[in-house]
Amino acid sequence: MITFPNAKINLGLNIVERRPDGYHNIETVFYPVPLTDVLEIVPANDGDETTLTSYGNKVDCPPEKNLVMKAYRLLQAQYGLPAVAIHLYKHIPDGAGLGGGSSDAAHALVMLNKMFSLGLSDRELAAHAVTLGADCAFFIYNRPMLATGIGDVLSPIDVNLKGRTLLLVKPAMGVDTRTAYSRVKPQAPATTLTEILSRPINSWDGMLVNDFEPSVFAALPQLWLIKARMLDAGAQYAAMSGSGSTIFGIFDSDKLAVAAADTFADCATFVLQL
Repeated sequence: MITFPNAKINLGLNIVERRPDGYHNIETVFYPVPLTDVLEIVPANDGDETTLTSYGNKVDCPPEKNLVMKAYRLLQAQYGLPAVAIHLYKHIPDGAGLGGGSSDAAHALVMLNKMFSLGLSDRELAAHAVTLGADCAFFIYNRPMLATGIGDVLSPIDVNLKGRTLLLVKPAMGVDTRTAYSRVKPQAPATTLTEILSRPINSWDGMLVNDFEPSVFAALPQLWLIKARMLDAGAQYAAMSGSGSTIFGIFDSDKLAVAAADTFADCATFVLQL
């Protein structure tokens, strides 16, 4: 069985408050985008143990620590799954704020549920997924979702970017998520994301904010320059996704997006039709 785990972007990201457990309550909208990895899971040969083989972008962790293997082990422990051979082709950049690893894990749960006829509902799969990572549950549903709590409390939201073109720009540098959180001063937003996102896209700039940007941009000014150049190139809206380091721009013209991508020769770029 083969599937194509997709990335996400964050439309707004408010760090609302620090929790007693050390985590942060947030408010964001996860939006799925068509940049994908490739995940194949097949039954293992008789006598073989479960294996994970990675291709494409280098995965900087041993197989047992990969979220896909953790997803398999989670269901194996509860439902006695037989051994499988997992093949993962990585195309979504790591450490990019695009949720690639979380998506791989969530799609693995969905595939294993189908392969072995476990009969788990989306709600049950999401409950498993959230134990692997706060944003993993989103990829079970894989539609625009307002996320609160630590990113694990999800509710559908009516946001539609269909027909627009998305440009993702990922420089070589990465952003450490823990460090990014440590530099943010939590505060409740003046206007809810639901209200902002109900307005036209060309009114989002200055209202739809990512609270990580001020501190991350201060440490890595190249990211601020990428965002500024996107807006200068005609993006209706541009922002950092998650805690970075990907900057995305939403364009209403394919030509403008492609022309903008050509100016970022020193970065990985992806032009996607939404």
